[in-house]
Formats: sequence, structure tokens, C-alpha cells
Amino acid sequence: VQLQASGGGLVQPGGSLRLSCAASGSNLDYYAFAWFRQTPGKERERVSCISSSMRTNDADSVKGRFTISRDNTKNMVYLQMDSLKPEDTAVYYCNARRLISYHNGKYYPHGIYLDYWGQGTLVTVSS
Repeated sequence: VQLQASGGGLVQPGGSLRLSCAASGSNLDYYAFAWFRQTPGKERERVSCISSSMRTNDADSVKGRFTISRDNTKNMVYLQMDSLKPEDTAVYYCNARRLISYHNGKYYPHGIYLDYWGQGTLVTVSS
């Protein structure tokens, strides 16, 4: 799986941005997708995620402001970010994850997660 994130940029507080993640590979419908973000000196944190069945979950810090969506027909994942705050400034990363039982010829009875990452896209919220 390859992921290509785009859509970052400079926006004023209160503004909006939409990030896009173009995915390529096999069986993408089975993957969950997520957006993470990271600032210097801090751990990468999960912002929003969407399962293969379209269930979503958002971090408390972005609830009501960010919306994750996916279009399986286009192999795209989006993050609509509204009411942006300076503390949303970060590099945003797209992630694809799938739980599998077989990998590289080995069986994992409890399953293992395959994780794929795209390159980051910088979002700067500043006046």
C-alpha cells in the first residue's frame, strides 16, 4: 500500500482546510484509515480514524471540528478540518492499517497489524 497525502498549507485561525490521502494497492476496502499529526518534540497522535465499515472516531481535541471520510470508489481518504486553531499546527500523516493472520508465509493466531504511512503534509494555523 502506498499513501500520498496533500492539502496542507497556511490558514488563519477559524479557517478550514481539507487534507486528501490517495491510496494505492490491493484490497484497500479492508483497511482502516487514520490521520495522525506530529509536532517537534512530541509523539505522533491519532486525530481521526475510519474503519472499513465507515465507523469513525475522533480525538477529543478535534471532535466537532474535524471530519474524516473515505471514498472507496476513488481510493481516497479525506480530513475536513474546520474552526482551525493554532494548536492544530502540525505535520499530518495518513495511515492505513489492516489486521491479518498470514504474513510472509507465517501464521499469526492472534493476528498482526500491517501499518502503512504516507509522507506528511504541513498544516500551519497562524494569523
